[in-house]
Amino acid sequence: MPSKILIVTDDAGESYEILYAQHRLMEAGFTPVIAATQKKQLNGVIHDFYPGWNTYIEKPGYLIDADISFDDVNVDDYVAILLIGGRAPEFLRHEEKLIQITKEFAAQDKWILSLCHGIQILLAAGLGNGLKLTCYENVRFELESCGGTWINEECVRDGKIITGQTWGSHPDFYREVFKHLCA
Repeated sequence: MPSKILIVTDDAGESYEILYAQHRLMEAGFTPVIAATQKKQLNGVIHDFYPGWNTYIEKPGYLIDADISFDDVNVDDYVAILLIGGRAPEFLRHEEKLIQITKEFAAQDKWILSLCHGIQILLAAGLGNGLKLTCYENVRFELESCGGTWINEECVRDGKIITGQTWGSHPDFYREVFKHLCA
């Protein structure tokens, strides 16, 4: 069984979600592979929540190297795909190669993991209809418009799809991820 997990992100991906995923996956014995539109150094961002603000703020994040491009992904090599949040999903959901990859993970009954705005990619692949999922609350409208039901919990699993609201969901999200991936 493959032990690699595909982490999908790009410029404006949430740095904290990317780095935390890398470290937790390695700690659990998996090999994280970061995929983006190109194999290059990515410009991450940090989204934070300040008292008195009605939404998150964005600060420059870390520089993170993409290991491979979407063109080089072979779904058979991976046990799961992780769709990272931040602003990257806003444009990644229009990348046809990534949409094909995401659909192939579903067709092969592999785990699909999504944090925050990462759900925009899952929805663009047509995978939200009839499912109970969570995401950052300001993306809730997109989820519901695609036929999904938004659950206001830090982490929600529906079949082989596990979703989390924000990087603040990491404890609940990764507990659920490893409960299933390490079983």
